[in-house]
Amino acid sequence: MKGIVFEGDRKVAIESFDDPTPGPGEVVLEIRASGMCGSDLKFYRAPPGQAMKALGFSSDKRVIAGHEPCGVVVAVGSHVNPKQARVGQRVMVHHYKGCGACPHCSTGWQQLCVEGVAEVYGVTGHGAHARYMKCPANTCVNLPESLSFETGAAISCGTGTAWGAIQRLELKGDQTLVIFGQGPVGLSTTQLAAALGARVIALDVSPARLARAKSFGAHELIDPSKVDAVAAIRELTGGLGAHASLDASSSPDARRQAVQCLRTWGKACFVGEGGQLTLDVSPDLLRRQITVIGHWTFSTVGQAECAKFIADRNIDVDSLFTERWTLDQADEAYKLFDGASSGKGVFVFH
Repeated sequence: MKGIVFEGDRKVAIESFDDPTPGPGEVVLEIRASGMCGSDLKFYRAPPGQAMKALGFSSDKRVIAGHEPCGVVVAVGSHVNPKQARVGQRVMVHHYKGCGACPHCSTGWQQLCVEGVAEVYGVTGHGAHARYMKCPANTCVNLPESLSFETGAAISCGTGTAWGAIQRLELKGDQTLVIFGQGPVGLSTTQLAAALGARVIALDVSPARLARAKSFGAHELIDPSKVDAVAAIRELTGGLGAHASLDASSSPDARRQAVQCLRTWGKACFVGEGGQLTLDVSPDLLRRQITVIGHWTFSTVGQAECAKFIADRNIDVDSLFTERWTLDQADEAYKLFDGASSGKGVFVFH
C-alpha cells in the first residue's frame, strides 16, 4: 500500500509499505477518511529528521502520517472481544497506544498512560494517511450509522478536543463562551457550543475565519487586532464578563485575554499547544475565583459521547472540511494547509 510520510522542510513523500496484519488484540482498518490537523505541520515544517529525533527516535524512522482516522474494520487478530471491534464495523480511532492496564488507560485516557504513551498514531506509529491502518482493538470507537466517515475523522482529533473542552468547562446553554482562534478546533468549539444553546463570541484576526465562525453559529465576532478584546467582551456581557473562555490559538496575548475577559467564578480552558503565559495572580485569578483548565484531546468515552451528541443534534460537521484530497495530491494538500487557509482538509478513500 502507499502512505504519506513527512520528509521535513515542507516536503512529503508517498512511499510503499507492506499491508498490515493484525496481531493479538489488534485490528486492521480500511481507512475511508483521514483528517489533516494543525499539529501535523510541526513535523511537515521541521528540518529533515529533527522532529523524530526530538521525540527520541532515529532521525530516519519512516512513519505514515495522519492521526484523525476513520474507517471500517477488515481484519481482527486473536483475543479481540467482539464488543470492542468486529469485521465490518464502522469505527473512529483514539490515536494513542498505552499499556492498557493502568488507571488512565482503563478509563480510556491512553495518552495519559503512567508508563508513557507507547505510540501516537501518525507521529511515532503508522497513521491513517494510507489505505490500511493497524491499531489495538481498544482504541476503536464506534461511529454511528448516521455520521459520515469524514465527520468521524474530525471527531478523532480536533472536533473531539473541542467537545472535551466544553465538557471540562461544564458549559450550559444559558451561558456565554468566548473562543479565541477560529481554526479547526476553535471553529468546532463554536459549532458544538452553539448547538448546545450557548452564546458564542468568536475572536480571530482573519476576516475569512470570522465569517466561517458566523456561519457555524457564533453570535458576535471580534477582531482583537482592531479593538481591545477584553473591553469589547465586557461591553457585550453587560460589564460582567463571560462565563467561560477557550483559547485555541496558543497566543500569549489571547491566553491572557481569555482569563481577563471572564466574570467572577469564570473558567478558562487552554487547548492550544506550547508557549508560556504570565498572569498577575491576585487580580487575574485569586480575587475573582477564576479556574484555569489545561485540556489535552479526549478519552475513548468522550469520543463516543461527542459522536452521539453530533448525531442526536444532526450537526453538519462535514462542513468543517473545505478541501477533500486523494493520496496522490498530498504535496498540494499540505502546501495549502501550511498557508494558514481558513479551512481544513481531509484525505478520502473510495
